[in-house]
Amino acid sequence: MLKMLTLTAAIALAAPAVANPVVGQAAPAFKVTDSNGKARSLSEFKGKTVVLEWTNAECPFVKKHYAGNMQALQKSAAKDGVVWLTVNSGAPGKQGQVDGAGANAIVKAKGAAPAAYLLDGSGAVGRAYAAKTTPHMYIVDPAGKLVYQGGIDDKPTADVADIKGAKNYVTAALADMKAKRAVAVSSSKPYGCSVKYAG
Repeated sequence: MLKMLTLTAAIALAAPAVANPVVGQAAPAFKVTDSNGKARSLSEFKGKTVVLEWTNAECPFVKKHYAGNMQALQKSAAKDGVVWLTVNSGAPGKQGQVDGAGANAIVKAKGAAPAAYLLDGSGAVGRAYAAKTTPHMYIVDPAGKLVYQGGIDDKPTADVADIKGAKNYVTAALADMKAKRAVAVSSSKPYGCSVKYAG
């Protein structure tokens, strides 16, 4: 029994601790490959506002926002110089997981406009950010600080009709940043399908 407890303690100590990211502190650094096979990192966008959007094209909540809402947000953000990164942390064999060609096909079919579609099949980036749902949204300021994390809006349904009249937290946060104001709502509860991590 003592040997088993010692072994369990040793395993617990050997496992790296993953802390949830904290609004107001540095956003977790990452290196990952995009859908075109290019290595991408958060540090390459230093000096720019970055939006991270977790996705799974087969999720009803993602389908709701890709009826036009997400694409409009991406294009509006890009006009303001914001870097929009779509992240897929689905593990191989799991719902919504795609390879580079599959990701590019989705982007083209949906008329999406992210700066890059990141393939995080290992789940390393998703776990670093404690991404729980698709969509789960994060905003990083030009200094690399996390300024928003949570849901895309305040209507946690898969009904497209609920987009109209919803308070979009991402739009509001980006507007606050553009106006040099503190982000009024910096955290909210994410909603959607669970991220399909390995294991």
